Amino acid sequence: MAKQSALETLIELAQRDTDDAAKRLGAALKGVEEAQQKLEMLLGYRDDYAARLLQAQSSGITPMAYQNFVAFMGKLDAATNGQREVLRHAQAKAATEKTRWQDAERKRLSYQTLSNRAAEEALKLENKRDQKLMDEHAARQAYYRR
Repeated sequence: MAKQSALETLIELAQRDTDDAAKRLGAALKGVEEAQQKLEMLLGYRDDYAARLLQAQSSGITPMAYQNFVAFMGKLDAATNGQREVLRHAQAKAATEKTRWQDAERKRLSYQTLSNRAAEEALKLENKRDQKLMDEHAARQAYYRR
């Protein structure tokens, strides 16, 4: 019985680890989603700004205004590249957290399997004992009826 209790404790601890890993994975996936949205926003803003530059060039633009456009486009490109790096980092973190969650879940399932096997074995033993008692009882009944 002590083994069963220890196994139940291990299962509970593994369940907590799995739950914690799942929360961390969820947070990491949310980080990936947010980084992706920010990157898409920056790319959209850059496309809009590039369209404005083309429109300004077709209607005539001063060299100073052109320089400002180009400088700002450079800043947008730098921000986009930085956001791509943030996204890569978030994706790597999500992959790591997914692996940790899978490991924790595998451990929990292993303990659960051991517990199920122990319960099945205990049930088999109990059934054998019950059958033996029933057989002995039937034998006694047959002996006394003679």
